[in-house]
Amino acid sequence: MPEDLIRYDILAQDALRGVVRKVLAEVAKTGLPGEHHFYVTFETRAPGVRISSRMLAQYPEEMTVVLQHQFWDLSVTEHAFEVGLSFNGVPERLLVPFTAVKSFVDPSVQFGLQFESAPAEEGDEEASSEMEAVETSALVLDQPAASAEPDAEPEKPGEAQIVRLDSFRKKN
Repeated sequence: MPEDLIRYDILAQDALRGVVRKVLAEVAKTGLPGEHHFYVTFETRAPGVRISSRMLAQYPEEMTVVLQHQFWDLSVTEHAFEVGLSFNGVPERLLVPFTAVKSFVDPSVQFGLQFESAPAEEGDEEASSEMEAVETSALVLDQPAASAEPDAEPEKPGEAQIVRLDSFRKKN
């Protein structure tokens, strides 16, 4: 089989990440229209991701956030988005590069995208410069997290919820 030197798979993934970027940028400007809301799953240890150490300990590999009722200060750059959410009553700021996003779902219209996570190859200057742009972005997250309450407290209505996308996938 001939080798794909153009790397259509990477081009398609980048184009679809552009869909996520455009949707989030529009929501940052105008708010969520109608019943739209999003589940965004991302790799918590991917380059450029910034979450509190408390959240990283709780979600060491991946995390799904819901952008629906209670989120604030959503801002979007070419390489990442930043958002404020509340987890068990504790406000958190998340910075997520689009390259860390594993899936994006809008269940209100049954739309979803899944992305492959590709390990960065040595000498990949484009990925390196992209992460540098994220890390030097005006979106800064190094705010200390407030002390966390034990997770035994029942969830209050309207707070951000973390859900696994597996519950929404069709089973074969």
